[in-house]
Amino acid sequence: MGDDVDEGRVRLNITLDAERAAKLARLAARVHVQEGTLARSLLAGAIDEADPDARQVTEVLDAIPGAWDRAQLGLEQARRGETTALDTL
Repeated sequence: MGDDVDEGRVRLNITLDAERAAKLARLAARVHVQEGTLARSLLAGAIDEADPDARQVTEVLDAIPGAWDRAQLGLEQARRGETTALDTL
């Protein structure tokens, strides 16, 4: 997920698995809006409802399938120097 700051806004690139992408497409078609518009609205609502308590955030992160393994892989890759400097992105 990358982000860009532009005029006080942050742009996020989010990848969905095939099942959720298909569900988002069906929902967007049903309400006659673009998928990105609906995704932005759904994400904003989820963020507004999120509890900032660190214990709650940990529970959310723990519920993401494979998140721990991907984080550990990222750490290993960083230690091996398999990274891209931010200024080159």
